[in-house]
Amino acid sequence: MIRLNLVLLLAVVASAFYLVHTQYESRRLYAALDRSQAQSRKLDVEHEQLQVLKRAQATPARVQQLATRQLQMRPVTPGITQYVTVFEPQPAATTPTPQER
Repeated sequence: MIRLNLVLLLAVVASAFYLVHTQYESRRLYAALDRSQAQSRKLDVEHEQLQVLKRAQATPARVQQLATRQLQMRPVTPGITQYVTVFEPQPAATTPTPQER
């Protein structure tokens, strides 16, 4: 009887240790999940801010301003437009080939 009680006591103690360990792991994993979700929300907010900044940098007025200031570009006017024409060389007079006759 004492052996049975001793075995049952060891089983209860082992079960209690396992339960404590399982609860500890559960809390640790929940804390890690919570930190990951907070980081995900923070990254989402940062991504949205970067998207807004990207849109602000790409507005036509901003591009025009950068083109005139940094690249010294100017708007196109007919007075400064140069037209390029391509002259195709005239085919040389050759004798017709037997297939063309």
